[in-house]
Amino acid sequence: PVHVKEKLGIAVVDNAYLPQTKDENISEDWLAFVSVPTFKKIESERPGEIKSFLSVGTGSGLDVLAGAEVFGAKRLAFTDLQEKVVKAAAKNVERNLLKPDEVEVNGYTGDLFAPLRNKEDPASQPRFDVIYENLPNVPLAEDKEVEDSRNSGHYLEKRKERIPKEVHAAMLDLHFLALQQASEFLEEKGVVLSLIGGRVPLDTIVNLGTQAGVNSEIIKYKWKVQSEPEDVIGGYAKQEEEGYGPFIFYRSADLKKAFEGVSFEESGEKAHDIEKSIEDKRLTATEAFKLWKSGESIGHTVVVLKSSAI
Repeated sequence: PVHVKEKLGIAVVDNAYLPQTKDENISEDWLAFVSVPTFKKIESERPGEIKSFLSVGTGSGLDVLAGAEVFGAKRLAFTDLQEKVVKAAAKNVERNLLKPDEVEVNGYTGDLFAPLRNKEDPASQPRFDVIYENLPNVPLAEDKEVEDSRNSGHYLEKRKERIPKEVHAAMLDLHFLALQQASEFLEEKGVVLSLIGGRVPLDTIVNLGTQAGVNSEIIKYKWKVQSEPEDVIGGYAKQEEEGYGPFIFYRSADLKKAFEGVSFEESGEKAHDIEKSIEDKRLTATEAFKLWKSGESIGHTVVVLKSSAI
């Protein structure tokens, strides 16, 4: 590492999503498995140009440290819903940078871009070269509050904003709202990188950009074994019963075969072809949950969507 310590010391408060740290689980950690390689791809296309990085819904701050290391960004910012999560993330970032005095670090508490917005003086709002979001799209049960356990990084709360019907049915509300709001916080050549669990058709994900008023394209496409399957697959199955979806899961063995020989570099270009090749292997969440309970390994696809202002 050039900008962060070789061994990171991370404190995770109860409300932040718990990173996967064991070697046998590392493929389940989205940051290590998908986000960092994507950051490296962006850096290779624009070497030395990424000076500022924002994570929306950072959790522990690991994604911010990844932005610092890969891009060498000297202005780092992040948001999360709860103040104690933001304070913990700020400490994690500052104490793991090799030269913290040379980096501007700002944490904001609030919903999506709200804490960065200045209605009286919009010109003073911060802008960024890269905005990264891996926001939750797992439904929050009626009897749970986002303050409970690790819900702030894992569950999707009900929204009051107007959400397109297709987006809401796919439970991509937060990704849509982030894209809709992001343009006013992007530098001229800035991009938004959205990491989305692809449990819906690819066209639905791509159309997020059109509906949010930005240009979007799939740049990476991977698969992973579903972590926390009882909660996640079970949660999606329950939402199907309530009229959402249907959602798309697969047997892990089918995904492994479909992606065999596909490099990370070419995965975005081949995404639709891969999806089509396993169309007959799709499982609804209800079907997947039954198979998982019988001992089957269940997985899903992961999409990185790159968006820019029109």
